[in-house]
Amino acid sequence: MDIALEKKAHVFRLPSYLLDKLKELATKDRRSLNNYVEGLLLDAVYNEPNEVTRASFEEAKAGKLEGPIDTTSVDTMLKSMGL
Repeated sequence: MDIALEKKAHVFRLPSYLLDKLKELATKDRRSLNNYVEGLLLDAVYNEPNEVTRASFEEAKAGKLEGPIDTTSVDTMLKSMGL
């Protein structure tokens, strides 16, 4: 049994360069522009960091990390943070 979600149409004004980039990225991902933007918005609204990530943010903001952080890749960043 399919349950259809209620959707409402709404008009947004976006700069042309941003709309062009969104269209390009949607095409690369083989998705419609609407589906692509909906996915981005869902991620932005519902993707909350977990407790470990929040604690890491606070540690970094407070300057509690020792030494330089290497951000060339995720693996090197984690190693430079001692994780």
